[in-house]
Amino acid sequence: MFSALAPYGWDEDWAAAFAPYAADGLVPGRVVRVDRGQCDVVTAAGTVRADTEYVVPRDPMKVVCTGDWVAVDPDGDPRYARACLPRRTAFVRSTSSKRSEGQILAANVDHAVVAVSLAVELDLGRVERFLALAWGSGAQPVVVLTKADLVPDPVTLAHLVRDVETSAPGVPVLGVSALHGDGLDVLVALVGSGTSVLLGQSGAGKSTLANALVGADVMDVRAARDVDGKGRHTTTTRNLLALPTGGVLIDTPGLRGVGLYDAEGGVGQVFAEIEELAEGCRFHDCAHDSEPGCAVRAAVADGTLTERRLDSYRKLMRENQWIAAKTDARVRAELRRDWKRKGAEGRAAMEAKRGRRS
Repeated sequence: MFSALAPYGWDEDWAAAFAPYAADGLVPGRVVRVDRGQCDVVTAAGTVRADTEYVVPRDPMKVVCTGDWVAVDPDGDPRYARACLPRRTAFVRSTSSKRSEGQILAANVDHAVVAVSLAVELDLGRVERFLALAWGSGAQPVVVLTKADLVPDPVTLAHLVRDVETSAPGVPVLGVSALHGDGLDVLVALVGSGTSVLLGQSGAGKSTLANALVGADVMDVRAARDVDGKGRHTTTTRNLLALPTGGVLIDTPGLRGVGLYDAEGGVGQVFAEIEELAEGCRFHDCAHDSEPGCAVRAAVADGTLTERRLDSYRKLMRENQWIAAKTDARVRAELRRDWKRKGAEGRAAMEAKRGRRS
């Protein structure tokens, strides 16, 4: 009955989850766009407009978003989305809110395609940040170095790919030119099943890449500024698009701020080699700063680990811990104890230094 939804990811597990709503006469659909309390939902009978009034929760993490599967009225004017099926995965970032709320960018995602423009200097720290969020969401990340036609020397392009690979263990890194089609076949094969979300800064070439994958000009495209490579936010909503070769793609607006949200596991996966090294540290709570017997600092000293990568790891771990502390009293208490301990150690070290001088 619902074979028309198969190209959008419908399967037996979703059918089982939807069974109670089917008994109530509702029909399933996938949210392809959300806009001011309403959403476009693709159903077996076509795309309909539905009001989300009945699924507005107190928890902002449970609002309807692009990629959700919902139960909607079979007819009526207006139609309503009555319920949202439990998500398998969710790509979440923190907002600028003082309440440290999370913002869901896409739901039920299998692949997170991180677009990084080669029109500007590579920012490996930002790549690592995106990857931490991607791993934390439960999706498999893929890094796409867009505008590869701007790097005509294949040797230089190969070096850039390797630079990113060192910051993305276990993640495919592709150099792609959507303009000329170079590298697109490999990307199409990677995202040809399941749901992929396209992420990156404004000007990274996401909309051009989306058009190339869909095979039609479905997304508006404008040139990035020559001065800094920044785009003009041509994509203002998150849109779910069916790909002709299989799978679906969620295009997103350019992200200026990419704050971590409950991403400790994701950070650990991005910096897997540091986590492995840390197991050899003398102290289990080693901060990898000046503690004796630190295996991580030893790796920096012998050149097997770069200082930049360690700094990035510590920065993301601190940020994630800070976000967690604002919402979890236990984490706040642990942080306070840690600060007091480090303060006491610092004072003791100063006293010992003064004693040696006298």
